[in-house]
Amino acid sequence: MKKSKADIIRVLGPFPGSEQVHGVTFDGARIWFATGDGLHALDPNSGIVVHSHPVAAHAGTAFDGNHLYQISEDRILKIVPDTGEVVSTIPAPGGGGSGLAWSDGLLWVGQYLDRQIHQVDPETGAILRTIKSDRFVTGVTWTDNELWHGTWENEQSELRRVDPNTGKTLERVEMPEDTVVSGLEADGGDYFYCGGGPGGTIRVVRRPRTLPESKARDDDH
Repeated sequence: MKKSKADIIRVLGPFPGSEQVHGVTFDGARIWFATGDGLHALDPNSGIVVHSHPVAAHAGTAFDGNHLYQISEDRILKIVPDTGEVVSTIPAPGGGGSGLAWSDGLLWVGQYLDRQIHQVDPETGAILRTIKSDRFVTGVTWTDNELWHGTWENEQSELRRVDPNTGKTLERVEMPEDTVVSGLEADGGDYFYCGGGPGGTIRVVRRPRTLPESKARDDDH
Protein backbone atom coordinates (compact mmCIF):
# COMPACT_ATOMS: atom_id res chain seq x y z
CA MET A 1 0.00 0.00 0.00
CA LYS A 2 1.27 3.43 -0.90
CA LYS A 3 1.51 5.89 2.02
CA SER A 4 2.42 9.55 2.08
CA LYS A 5 2.06 12.77 4.04
CA ALA A 6 -0.43 15.35 2.79
CA ASP A 7 1.09 18.22 0.83
CA ILE A 8 -1.17 21.11 1.83
CA ILE A 9 -0.48 23.94 -0.57
CA ARG A 10 -3.14 26.43 0.52
CA VAL A 11 -5.82 27.08 3.15
CA LEU A 12 -8.98 28.96 2.07
CA GLY A 13 -11.06 30.71 4.74
CA PRO A 14 -12.34 30.96 7.39
CA PHE A 15 -15.28 32.68 5.73
CA PRO A 16 -17.33 35.48 7.34
CA GLY A 17 -20.44 34.09 9.05
CA SER A 18 -19.46 30.46 8.44
CA GLU A 19 -18.06 28.53 11.40
CA GLN A 20 -18.27 25.04 9.86
CA VAL A 21 -17.60 23.35 6.55
CA HIS A 22 -19.68 20.17 6.16
CA GLY A 23 -19.40 19.29 2.47
CA VAL A 24 -17.38 20.33 -0.57
CA THR A 25 -17.76 20.01 -4.34
CA PHE A 26 -16.36 21.65 -7.49
CA ASP A 27 -18.28 22.70 -10.61
CA GLY A 28 -15.24 23.30 -12.79
CA ALA A 29 -14.89 26.94 -11.77
CA ARG A 30 -16.24 27.37 -8.25
CA ILE A 31 -15.86 25.42 -5.01
CA TRP A 32 -19.24 24.90 -3.34
CA PHE A 33 -19.27 24.28 0.40
CA ALA A 34 -22.03 23.50 2.92
CA THR A 35 -22.21 25.29 6.26
CA GLY A 36 -25.41 23.97 7.86
CA ASP A 37 -27.69 26.86 6.99
CA GLY A 38 -26.32 27.64 3.54
CA LEU A 39 -24.54 26.50 0.41
CA HIS A 40 -21.82 28.85 -0.82
CA ALA A 41 -19.78 29.22 -4.01
CA LEU A 42 -16.15 30.18 -3.67
CA ASP A 43 -13.70 31.47 -6.27
CA PRO A 44 -10.66 29.22 -5.65
CA ASN A 45 -8.28 31.81 -7.08
CA SER A 46 -9.33 34.81 -5.01
CA GLY A 47 -10.65 32.86 -1.99
CA ILE A 48 -13.79 35.06 -2.05
CA VAL A 49 -17.35 33.75 -1.64
CA VAL A 50 -19.19 34.87 -4.80
CA HIS A 51 -22.61 33.28 -4.36
CA SER A 52 -24.75 31.82 -1.54
CA HIS A 53 -28.05 29.94 -1.26
CA PRO A 54 -30.00 29.73 2.03
CA VAL A 55 -30.66 25.97 1.93
CA ALA A 56 -30.23 23.42 4.70
CA ALA A 57 -26.81 21.89 4.10
CA HIS A 58 -25.73 19.53 6.87
CA ALA A 59 -23.27 17.17 5.18
CA GLY A 60 -21.95 16.07 1.77
CA THR A 61 -22.21 18.08 -1.45
CA ALA A 62 -21.83 16.89 -5.07
CA PHE A 63 -22.12 18.22 -8.66
CA ASP A 64 -23.29 16.20 -11.67
CA GLY A 65 -22.35 18.73 -14.37
CA ASN A 66 -25.71 20.53 -14.19
CA HIS A 67 -27.10 20.32 -10.66
CA LEU A 68 -25.79 20.35 -7.12
CA TYR A 69 -26.75 17.59 -4.69
CA GLN A 70 -26.82 18.38 -0.99
CA ILE A 71 -27.40 16.17 2.05
CA SER A 72 -29.94 17.88 4.29
CA GLU A 73 -30.57 15.71 7.36
CA ASP A 74 -32.52 12.68 6.03
CA ARG A 75 -32.90 13.95 2.43
CA ILE A 76 -30.66 14.59 -0.56
CA LEU A 77 -31.64 17.80 -2.35
CA LYS A 78 -31.15 18.37 -6.09
CA ILE A 79 -30.45 22.08 -6.58
CA VAL A 80 -30.12 24.49 -9.52
CA PRO A 81 -26.73 26.17 -8.95
CA ASP A 82 -27.64 29.61 -10.31
CA THR A 83 -30.92 30.03 -8.44
CA GLY A 84 -30.74 27.70 -5.43
CA GLU A 85 -34.09 26.17 -6.45
CA VAL A 86 -34.60 22.65 -5.07
CA VAL A 87 -36.06 20.69 -8.00
CA SER A 88 -36.35 17.26 -6.35
CA THR A 89 -35.43 15.27 -3.26
CA ILE A 90 -34.68 11.63 -2.50
CA PRO A 91 -34.22 9.82 0.84
CA ALA A 92 -30.67 9.75 2.19
CA PRO A 93 -29.49 6.21 2.97
CA GLY A 94 -29.83 5.40 6.65
CA GLY A 95 -31.49 8.75 7.29
CA GLY A 96 -28.38 10.82 6.64
CA GLY A 97 -24.80 10.76 5.44
CA SER A 98 -21.42 12.35 5.78
CA GLY A 99 -20.09 12.47 2.23
CA LEU A 100 -21.46 12.76 -1.29
CA ALA A 101 -19.96 12.29 -4.75
CA TRP A 102 -21.17 11.91 -8.34
CA SER A 103 -19.77 9.43 -10.85
CA ASP A 104 -21.14 7.89 -14.05
CA GLY A 105 -24.74 8.85 -13.38
CA LEU A 106 -24.82 7.64 -9.79
CA LEU A 107 -24.42 9.13 -6.34
CA TRP A 108 -21.97 7.77 -3.76
CA VAL A 109 -22.95 8.45 -0.17
CA GLY A 110 -20.56 8.04 2.76
CA GLN A 111 -21.91 7.14 6.19
CA TYR A 112 -19.73 8.29 9.06
CA LEU A 113 -20.48 6.01 12.02
CA ASP A 114 -21.35 2.98 9.87
CA ARG A 115 -17.96 3.26 8.10
CA GLN A 116 -19.43 2.51 4.71
CA ILE A 117 -20.11 4.02 1.30
CA HIS A 118 -23.31 3.40 -0.67
CA GLN A 119 -23.81 3.61 -4.42
CA VAL A 120 -27.24 5.23 -4.82
CA ASP A 121 -29.75 5.74 -7.66
CA PRO A 122 -30.10 9.55 -7.92
CA GLU A 123 -33.71 9.32 -9.10
CA THR A 124 -35.12 7.05 -6.39
CA GLY A 125 -32.57 6.99 -3.56
CA ALA A 126 -32.38 3.20 -3.83
CA ILE A 127 -29.12 1.70 -2.53
CA LEU A 128 -27.54 -0.29 -5.35
CA ARG A 129 -24.55 -1.63 -3.42
CA THR A 130 -22.38 -0.92 -0.39
CA ILE A 131 -18.67 -1.11 0.38
CA LYS A 132 -17.14 -1.07 3.86
CA SER A 133 -14.29 0.96 5.27
CA ASP A 134 -12.40 0.35 8.52
CA ARG A 135 -12.47 4.05 9.43
CA PHE A 136 -15.19 6.66 9.88
CA VAL A 137 -16.09 8.09 6.45
CA THR A 138 -16.04 11.91 6.38
CA GLY A 139 -16.09 12.64 2.65
CA VAL A 140 -16.17 10.92 -0.75
CA THR A 141 -14.90 11.82 -4.21
CA TRP A 142 -14.12 10.26 -7.59
CA THR A 143 -11.32 11.31 -9.92
CA ASP A 144 -9.72 9.53 -12.88
CA ASN A 145 -11.66 6.34 -12.06
CA GLU A 146 -10.29 6.43 -8.50
CA LEU A 147 -12.57 6.41 -5.46
CA TRP A 148 -11.21 8.35 -2.46
CA HIS A 149 -12.71 9.00 0.95
CA GLY A 150 -11.77 11.11 3.94
CA THR A 151 -11.45 9.71 7.46
CA TRP A 152 -11.34 11.08 11.00
CA GLU A 153 -10.67 8.68 13.85
CA ASN A 154 -8.42 8.67 16.95
CA GLU A 155 -7.58 12.34 16.33
CA GLN A 156 -6.16 11.50 12.91
CA SER A 157 -7.47 12.23 9.43
CA GLU A 158 -6.44 10.63 6.16
CA LEU A 159 -7.38 10.65 2.52
CA ARG A 160 -7.78 7.08 1.33
CA ARG A 161 -7.97 5.61 -2.16
CA VAL A 162 -10.04 2.45 -2.04
CA ASP A 163 -11.08 -0.34 -4.38
CA PRO A 164 -14.62 0.64 -5.48
CA ASN A 165 -15.65 -3.02 -5.62
CA THR A 166 -14.27 -4.34 -2.34
CA GLY A 167 -13.52 -1.26 -0.23
CA LYS A 168 -9.92 -2.42 0.23
CA THR A 169 -7.60 0.47 1.04
CA LEU A 170 -5.06 0.96 -1.74
CA GLU A 171 -3.41 4.21 -0.68
CA ARG A 172 -3.27 6.46 2.40
CA VAL A 173 -2.44 10.16 2.55
CA GLU A 174 -1.96 11.22 6.16
CA MET A 175 -3.13 14.67 7.18
CA PRO A 176 -1.29 16.63 9.91
CA GLU A 177 -2.31 15.90 13.51
CA ASP A 178 -5.62 17.49 14.59
CA THR A 179 -6.49 18.36 10.99
CA VAL A 180 -10.11 17.41 10.37
CA VAL A 181 -11.40 16.36 6.93
CA SER A 182 -15.13 17.13 6.69
CA GLY A 183 -15.87 16.76 3.01
CA LEU A 184 -13.64 15.81 0.11
CA GLU A 185 -13.61 16.77 -3.57
CA ALA A 186 -11.14 16.38 -6.42
CA ASP A 187 -10.81 19.22 -8.93
CA GLY A 188 -10.21 16.83 -11.84
CA GLY A 189 -6.55 17.79 -11.91
CA ASP A 190 -3.82 18.06 -9.32
CA TYR A 191 -5.73 18.95 -6.18
CA PHE A 192 -8.15 17.79 -3.52
CA TYR A 193 -10.36 20.24 -1.66
CA CYS A 194 -10.78 19.16 1.98
CA GLY A 195 -13.38 20.69 4.29
CA GLY A 196 -11.86 21.72 7.60
CA GLY A 197 -14.89 21.02 9.84
CA PRO A 198 -15.20 23.37 12.84
CA GLY A 199 -12.22 25.38 11.65
CA GLY A 200 -14.43 26.72 8.85
CA THR A 201 -11.68 26.36 6.25
CA ILE A 202 -10.98 24.41 3.06
CA ARG A 203 -7.51 22.92 2.60
CA VAL A 204 -6.09 22.44 -0.88
CA VAL A 205 -4.03 19.22 -0.93
CA ARG A 206 -1.84 18.13 -3.80
CA ARG A 207 -3.19 14.90 -5.23
CA PRO A 208 -0.66 12.02 -5.26
CA ARG A 209 -0.36 10.34 -8.62
CA THR A 210 -0.94 6.62 -8.84
CA LEU A 211 2.20 4.66 -9.64
CA PRO A 212 2.20 2.04 -12.38
CA GLU A 213 1.31 -1.33 -10.85
CA SER A 214 4.81 -2.74 -11.33
CA LYS A 215 6.41 0.28 -9.65
CA ALA A 216 3.94 0.15 -6.76
CA ARG A 217 4.85 -3.51 -6.15
CA ASP A 218 8.52 -2.61 -6.06
CA ASP A 219 7.87 0.12 -3.50
CA ASP A 220 6.05 -2.30 -1.21
CA HIS A 221 9.24 -4.33 -0.84
